[in-house]
Formats: sequence, structure tokens, C-alpha cells
Amino acid sequence: MKANAMSDLAPPILAAEWLNTPEPLMLEGLRGRVVVIECFQMLCPGCVTHGLPQAQRIAQTFRSSDVVVLGLHCVFEHHAAMTPVSLRAFLHEYRIRFPVAVDMAGENGPLPQTMAAYALEGTPTLILIDREGRLRARHFGQVADLVLGAEIMVLIQESSVVG
Repeated sequence: MKANAMSDLAPPILAAEWLNTPEPLMLEGLRGRVVVIECFQMLCPGCVTHGLPQAQRIAQTFRSSDVVVLGLHCVFEHHAAMTPVSLRAFLHEYRIRFPVAVDMAGENGPLPQTMAAYALEGTPTLILIDREGRLRARHFGQVADLVLGAEIMVLIQESSVVG
């Protein structure tokens, strides 16, 4: 989905738990910065080999005053294997330091609540939210670093009217 194709406010993150942060994060509290959300499952090969390393590169490349990177662990299969205890070990072993939300379990099936609210097709998915809190892009699968970097820079350069 192209960076300018969306303009609605991003749905909230409905987290059962947050890791790598002392307190739960709300998208409203991140206004004024571009928000990158890496939606992943720890047993997803594309997430481990591409999505999460790319999110780590984003966090290392851009100033935290401009861009905040979040993880969203969206478990829609293999529920028994992907518990928060396993996720903590996974984040430690892969040295993932950015905040990670554990998506709240689905109410009417296996699809977690935030994943359903964003109409995600699967993992890995990378979401971009602009400085005003609008959903601007949703990339399912791999997206090239240069393309993604250019999209993030466009969002950083846009003037922000956060009130």
C-alpha cells in the first residue's frame, strides 16, 4: 500500500502485555513522531530473517525524536508455542530492544484484535503512522530498505500540526 493511500487515524494497539518498556504505550502519546510498527510472529521465518532485522536497522538509523519503532507480536497460529514467556526469551536472544506489544487474543477466532483492526493479511507486516497519528502505509511481506527509508523520510519531512 502506498504511503499516501491512507489518511484515517491508526487504530489503537490492543495489547495484552508490553515488553521492553516500563509502561504501556499509546499511539496518542507518540504523536509528533513517525511510528513504525513491525507486526511479527517469532516462529515466522520471514519475520526472523527480514522484518525484525529491518525494524532494528530503522531504530538504529533514525533519531528517536523523529521515529519510534514498535513491535507487535500477532499470534494467529501455534498459540501454545508462542507464549509471552517464550517471546521474552526470543527478544533477549535476538537482542530486540524496542518496545513490543503482545496483541490481545481474538474474540471470535484465532486472529488477534489489533491484527484484525488493521486488516492485516499475515506476518511480517510493517505499518507506518505519520506524525499526526494517521495510518499511511501497510506493507505485507518484504519491502526494500531503500524504499522504506524513502517513505519514512517523506513522513519525517512533512510538517506536523500536532496540537
